Amino acid sequence: MNPILNKVGAIFVVVSDIQKAREWYCGILGLEPVFEIIAGHLCCIPLNNDGQNLVLDSKIYTDDTFARTPIFHFNTEDIQASFQFMKDKGVELASDIEHGHFFNFKDPDGNMLMVCKC
Repeated sequence: MNPILNKVGAIFVVVSDIQKAREWYCGILGLEPVFEIIAGHLCCIPLNNDGQNLVLDSKIYTDDTFARTPIFHFNTEDIQASFQFMKDKGVELASDIEHGHFFNFKDPDGNMLMVCKC
């Protein structure tokens, strides 16, 4: 019997400024930035209806804590529209659309992320 569930409860991202990160992530997800900032350094942004959250944390941030490779991807049904949306928002794109399927981008702290057509 394995006590660890095969379910991800949260995706954890280290950020430098919790307020700015909440605004930025909510902006690309089309959410109002109303989620509570807990203890001055944590913000849980719900990603779907089954309890999964994007957890932003600024307490342990250092200049070299950013993710250099994609740590997760956001799903999309329209990769071209998603690419253009991110471009229009001024998001730092780290790749073009690869194989008609995905592209990489960076958050304001340099964390590498991905959008993928699934």
